[in-house]
Amino acid sequence: YGGMGLDFSYNIAVAEELGNIHCGGVPMAIGVQIGMATPALTRFGSHELKKQFLAPTIAGDFVACLGISETGAGSDVASIKTTAVRKGDEYIINGGKMWITSGTQADWMCLLANTSEGPPHRNKSLICLPMNLPGIHVARKIDKLGMRSSDTAQIFFEDVRVPCKNLIGEEGKGFTYQMLQFQEERLWGVAAVLAPLETIIQETINYTRQREVFGQPVLHNQTVHFRLAELATEVELLRSLLHRAVALYVEGNDVTKFASMAKLKAGRLNREVTDSCLQFWGGMGFTSEVLVSRFYRDSRLISIGGGPDETMLSIICKYMEILPKK
Repeated sequence: YGGMGLDFSYNIAVAEELGNIHCGGVPMAIGVQIGMATPALTRFGSHELKKQFLAPTIAGDFVACLGISETGAGSDVASIKTTAVRKGDEYIINGGKMWITSGTQADWMCLLANTSEGPPHRNKSLICLPMNLPGIHVARKIDKLGMRSSDTAQIFFEDVRVPCKNLIGEEGKGFTYQMLQFQEERLWGVAAVLAPLETIIQETINYTRQREVFGQPVLHNQTVHFRLAELATEVELLRSLLHRAVALYVEGNDVTKFASMAKLKAGRLNREVTDSCLQFWGGMGFTSEVLVSRFYRDSRLISIGGGPDETMLSIICKYMEILPKK
């Protein structure tokens, strides 16, 4: 379908390299395209669906978005309310999605919707939804704290009709498919932040070396250069965890625990590095003229998007078998 046939470690190499772009929005948009909206279609979609949606997406002719989150169901995927009711050879879709990356320009959406009245983990399906169908309303482009170069939309569906053949895989398996792709999504997110973290630290070293306070460069204060050394060490530890998880994943292992640990650490380390470094920039760090302030805004999403810190902690606890018995 136009792909290179390489294993997932090459995706991670691309994600790391994209981190050299001096903003978070562009790598995130590309990540949604190749690591969030398409993995389920790649694994479980029919040949016809792959020709219609996957091939042009790989070629870059289509923009894809992922329709999971709703206003009342962000981290709690099982609580989504959007429905896709089968009528003849069509699904009729009603509901809405929120915080949809690339939603204002997408050609199609990988939509998660309730297709039956069954248990919440077994009543959902993934559907390839063309975004030019009647009844799809892109309500607004959301104004955001960071990631401002990436469009994020609120979208409503009103009696949208889509062929049943657009179902990805089996009906009722959508929640399971979505959970499987979260491993790749979270590992991509970790890889994409490594270069920005290194960039922020190096830019701070450069600035504090030439900025003088009380007759000496800021960098020459032990508390400053020791702190920067600590942060650089934390980044290397995160890189090692990521590469261990990716190696195990390529070998076919379940790395949900390690991916969750890496995602948790990446989010918290982003907050720690950007906050600590911005402080060393003083008043200049609070302006929009410098890179550290942009990363401060963009990187805050890492602890929220793709599963917040609290969800990561719950997953880790589950795999450690330390959650209380119900």
